[in-house]
Amino acid sequence: MPHLSLPPSSRRAFLQTAFGGVVFAMAPGGSEPWALLSDIHIPEDPATENRGFHLHDNMKRVLEGVAQSPVRGMVISGDLARTSGKPGDYRALRQFLEPTLSRMPVAMALGNHDDRANFLEVFAEHPGASAMVKGKHVLVIEAGPVRLIVLDSQIFVNRVPGLLGKAQRTWLDEYLRTSSNTPTLLFVHHNLEDNDGALLDSDRFLAVVRPHRKVKAVFYGHTHRYAMEQQADGLHLINVPATAYTFDAAEPVGWLEAAFTGQGAELTLRAVGGNREKDGKTVAVRWRA
Repeated sequence: MPHLSLPPSSRRAFLQTAFGGVVFAMAPGGSEPWALLSDIHIPEDPATENRGFHLHDNMKRVLEGVAQSPVRGMVISGDLARTSGKPGDYRALRQFLEPTLSRMPVAMALGNHDDRANFLEVFAEHPGASAMVKGKHVLVIEAGPVRLIVLDSQIFVNRVPGLLGKAQRTWLDEYLRTSSNTPTLLFVHHNLEDNDGALLDSDRFLAVVRPHRKVKAVFYGHTHRYAMEQQADGLHLINVPATAYTFDAAEPVGWLEAAFTGQGAELTLRAVGGNREKDGKTVAVRWRA
């Protein structure tokens, strides 16, 4: 299976966490900086606002920040379109992303406000390798010291819950069993909490993931929050902040600048709106062994 391979870049060896000020050393070597976005909700109409946020303006500010950063790729964790995945929404998104697409790979997951057919009509080409999972948009990207797998949890357009489904979970288990031990990061739109608006097969998903120690983290969106936790078995669950708008005034609007290495990651919040208290703060995480 062919993959997109990206050359490593150099980064500093010491990481500073925003929680508690703990400093620890990372092993020297290459790192791969990526921009992580979620819930961008791009509408066709550039005047659209929601909850006091101007959606096009937020995306413009985020992409300006990305352009000025050292990142070499981007992952957007779903809810690409405003509400129901209209073709005009994706055309507007394509116009936003054209300069970025000419410089770096951009991988996109699908969320509950996306329409798979309309998305694929506008975005026919994708980085990495497309997995053979019928009816799902799944990508595998080799990114220097890590592997990125973008999963598809979209089941209904403009309805809240998500589902990976048996075929995608079976593919993932087989892929993880037969692929190399490169540290692997999973991206999905829906959160993994036990509620009817989250990923409905989250328990079955985690049952697949947990035994494969090469999987180091799951990145997701959907909640319009910025949060992270580490499970008892060392797996990191990282909620990427929304780019479009927040549900809670305590949350930021923006993106994460993520420097990935074989040993961990340095995640820096780049807030462009909402609560900007942690703008520029970095959280360092170590991958589980």
